[in-house]
Order: sequence, then C-alpha cells, then structure tokens
Amino acid sequence: MTQVTCSFCGRKKKDVDLMVSGIHAHICNYCIDQAFQILQEEKKTKETTDKPSFNLVKPKEMKKYLDQYVVGQDEAKKVIAVAVYNHYKRLMQKSDPADDIVIEKSNIVMVGETGTGKTYLARTLANMLQVPFCIADATVLTEAGYVGEDVESILTRLLQAANYEVENAERGIVYIDELDKISRKSDNPSITRDVSGEGVQQALLKLLEGTSVNVPPQGGRKHPDQKMISLNTQNILFICGGAFDGIKRIIESRLNTTPLGFTSNEESEDRHEIEDENILRYVNAQDLKSYGLIPELIGRLPVLTYLDPLDKETLMQILTEPKNALTKQYRKLFEMEGIKIEFQKSALEYIVDKAIEYKLGARGLRSICEAIVNDAMFELPSNKEIKELVVTKEYAIEKFEKSRINKLKVA
Repeated sequence: MTQVTCSFCGRKKKDVDLMVSGIHAHICNYCIDQAFQILQEEKKTKETTDKPSFNLVKPKEMKKYLDQYVVGQDEAKKVIAVAVYNHYKRLMQKSDPADDIVIEKSNIVMVGETGTGKTYLARTLANMLQVPFCIADATVLTEAGYVGEDVESILTRLLQAANYEVENAERGIVYIDELDKISRKSDNPSITRDVSGEGVQQALLKLLEGTSVNVPPQGGRKHPDQKMISLNTQNILFICGGAFDGIKRIIESRLNTTPLGFTSNEESEDRHEIEDENILRYVNAQDLKSYGLIPELIGRLPVLTYLDPLDKETLMQILTEPKNALTKQYRKLFEMEGIKIEFQKSALEYIVDKAIEYKLGARGLRSICEAIVNDAMFELPSNKEIKELVVTKEYAIEKFEKSRINKLKVA
C-alpha cells in the first residue's frame, strides 16, 4: 500500500492534521495555510496599486474640528483646510489620456509669532487625517556632509508614520517647523559656506518640487550600511511654519516708504491705521525674500498665510474654552487626587495679563499656571483633609511673585 504524502511539501498523512486529496495530488493543511497567506498578500498588492479612495473631509468640517482645539486663527485654518482637501482630491485624480489637466500640489508656508499655534494647528490636524503625517524640525538640518541631520531625514519620519509602507508614505503630509531658522545669514557672499542656512534651503528644493529621494529607513548617519528606500515626493504635501522674528520691521519699511518731503494728513492717517493693525496680514513673498529665504524656495511654497498675534480676549478663551483647555487639564489632574479645583475669573485675568507682559503667547500661559499651582500639586496629594482648592487673584499673585519666572526681564 502506497503512503499518502503532500504533493507540495512531502509530509506524510500521519504528520499532518488534514490531508485534502485530489485526482492525482494531495495537499496538507500547512500548505493550504501558506497558500492562503500568499493569496492575501497578492490581493493587498493589487489594491495598493489602484488609486486610493478616501472618505473626503470637507474644508468646513475640517475647520470645525480644528475650532474645537485651536482658538481663532480663522484665516490660517481656512487655507490649511482647503490645501489638505485639495491634496485628497489630487490623490484621487484618475489618469485620463484624453484630459491633459494635471492638478499640482500647493505647498504652504505659515508666518506667525511664537506661541500663536502654528505647531499646535499641525498636531491637531494630524489627529483627524487619513494619510501619514509627520512633524519635522528645520533647526537640526545641515547641508550634506556636515554635522547634523540631512534633509532626507524628514522623509524618514514620514516613512515611520506610514509603518514603512512606501505607497502610503508617498501620499503623506509633512509639516516643517522653524523654517525661519534656515534663512540666509547674510546677503553678502562669504568664503565660508552657510551650511545650516542657504545650504539647507537648496537641499529642500528637490523635496518640495517632487523627485525620487533615497531615504535612510533608520535615519541619519548612525547606520551607514543600511539599505536605502526610494521615495517619490511628487504627491507629498509640505506645510511649513516659522515665527520669522523681525519680519514685522521688513513689512513696515515696505508699507511705510514715502518719498522725501511733506505728506498730507490723509496719507499720515492711512499709515497710522496700518501700524495699529496686525502687520503680519500684509506679509508677502518679497518680505520672505528680504528675510533670507531664497527665491527658488519661495516659488515652491506658493500659498502664504499668517497667524494673528494673541490678544487678551483670545488668551482668555485658550485658558477656558477648547476641549483640552489648560483649566480643564488642571481640573482633571486634581480630580485624580479627589480634589476639586476652581479658578476665579480675577485669577484668570491676572494670568492673561502676565502672559501678555512676558510676550510668550499661549506657551506662556502654561508656565504661569504651573508657577501658581505647583505648590498645591506638591502638598495636596499627601493631605487627605483638603478636598477643594479655589485659586483667587490674591493666591495667584502670592505664588507667582515667589516663582523664578517672575524674575524674567521683559524686553
């Protein structure tokens, strides 16, 4: 009697759980499992080669989501929502030989003072997107061959966000923070190379435009023997942000230039109005060039938007209204200890006044709040008798005056 064996792997019938017999062949349960896995992988590969389909989030819905977390900045929210929505539509565009129209991507640059919410806007956006999203910092980038990170390391983070799936990474969105830190240091040609300024800008050009880049999957130069992954940046949307400290003076000098001689009262009134308003709303590509960005880079960032500086009313809203407002965070922290905390309105107004005084934006609010409630967070967890803490203006002043942050000199 002949022994029944698997026609694929040669296992005997007694060594397997199941043997399926055909006319002239047999297959065991192990080979069936392996064949099923191969079939699944093949199906997945075919699906990824097709055009991706997204559940399109409309710009209004996107802005509504951002409104729950970020206070104000309506102009920047609209610009970003439209750009991301168009990015989705661009990815879904079907290639039609009869139609020669190709939708090009519109990379964005955001200009705004420190603490106005540029990075926070990008982080909040990342939570709702269906495409891979990463935040990179331009301050660590240097020209290839110098100490620091190469420009390609930006895409390494995107690859990691996409779980190293190249097709997904090539449809992602990258936020480059602190763009102003790579501005050209001087307009005068120098014998030394500007390796962390103009050199980085020139290296960024190929990424923003769209080209195939060899990306180190482990990042940086710590793994020189690693195999590079080729990534096409044609469909990657780039959003850049920076404080551009000092650009206000450039905008003012452009807007307030007048010929030598006397000016009429009407002209002087117009100039005064411009000075009183948010000067950043008049920012244009020429100002970025004067600041130190090279024209080639500005040309690859066609959409320019601004963020409003935070006034007293906006800072008060940031403290109390968003889903993860600072006061709500402290309430949650104290609730975990079984303590109820309440901030009186006068105390909140004092915190806001100090934040404006120190010119630290929304980040300053947390520093001031930490200085005020730090003693309570240290002592109360060990004191089981106190179940409620009311932060009054007097309490806030007392604690803040003792703190080191109070020693900061205001410029």
